Amino acid sequence: MEKIYDIVIVGAGPAGMTAAIYAVRANMQVLLLDRLSPGGQMVNTNEIENYTGAGKLSGAELSIKMFEHTQELGVEFDYKTVIDIEDGNPLKTITCEEDGTVYKARAVILATGTVPRRLGVPGEDTWAANGISWCAICDGAQYRDKEVVVIGGGNSAVEESIYLAGICTKLTIVTLFNLTADPKACDQLRKMPNVTIYPYQEVLEFTGTDRLSGVRFKSTQEDATERHVPCDGVFEYIGFQASSQAFVRLGIIDRTGCIQADARMYTSVPGIFGAGDITVKHLRQVVTACADGAVAANSAAAYVESLK
Repeated sequence: MEKIYDIVIVGAGPAGMTAAIYAVRANMQVLLLDRLSPGGQMVNTNEIENYTGAGKLSGAELSIKMFEHTQELGVEFDYKTVIDIEDGNPLKTITCEEDGTVYKARAVILATGTVPRRLGVPGEDTWAANGISWCAICDGAQYRDKEVVVIGGGNSAVEESIYLAGICTKLTIVTLFNLTADPKACDQLRKMPNVTIYPYQEVLEFTGTDRLSGVRFKSTQEDATERHVPCDGVFEYIGFQASSQAFVRLGIIDRTGCIQADARMYTSVPGIFGAGDITVKHLRQVVTACADGAVAANSAAAYVESLK
């Protein structure tokens, strides 16, 4: 007999894992799916200091703690890549890439988060994952005592730059605007002796023949000065785009690719809920993702009970 879940949660980042915890505590039959290791973008964060009650810890550590919590409560988890969701009445059909696996559920919470945005300039595809990285905690160690360029000036760029500056001989930051991260972090970065910051710059090209050798960029100011900075590696932090391609048919995605959900995490499709960074929202942080997950699970559980 085909198993029917009360709630299937797509995405095991902080929003998805929190939703799973709240849903299973509401006596729901829950399945948590993710194509990658639990934690989402949180796994790639070197240091988290603003998650209430946790103190200072790495994103990987917090990811493990959250996932262990789901397993202690008996949440069923599987590595699957969701490629389509069909809105049935009353059951939803979740189709996965792996072996065409199909799940049935009364409600679905979409919490697939975001993926790093790319510049789309020459050389980026050539050196992607072979000189250009989007995760300092994953790849930073290989650039110890080498020269590195970071693209971007937001919170992720600045926080990861502080980490990289501690292990690299020289760190250059190239950003389209000025540093826009938390002032305290920006001040800390500016005081580091091996850091050079180029604000208001447009990246033109990643150079190299046999390997990545540098970054070419020019000023967006009137002088339009062009520079080439040699480096051994590059880390890009220029924002994210929503991982929502599998949900387009549902008609709940806005022009930016994010899910439109109300304060209770309801979308316009009954039984489909959004949570975390994939939704339209002002602040994307671990703590706000967790809050979304809790609200979405509460709403989804109430929806499932109404069907029963």
